[in-house]
Amino acid sequence: MRTVYNKIALVAALAAFVVACGPSQADIEAKAKATADSLAAVAKADSMRMADEAAAAAAAAAADSMAAAVDSAAASMTK
Repeated sequence: MRTVYNKIALVAALAAFVVACGPSQADIEAKAKATADSLAAVAKADSMRMADEAAAAAAAAAADSMAAAVDSAAASMTK
């Protein structure tokens, strides 16, 4: 009977050791916050990149429109 109690005590001690060696609640929360901050930074950078691409496309379209207007005006002046 004594060996059963010793085995139960050993299992309990090992369980306590495993739990004590794991990350604390503060560690888990800090990791979750770091992950959220990282995702937010990536989303912000992605939206800024998309805005830059849209602005570049708009500028290119405006330049193409202006070039077409100049070509049209030049063509009408040579007629």
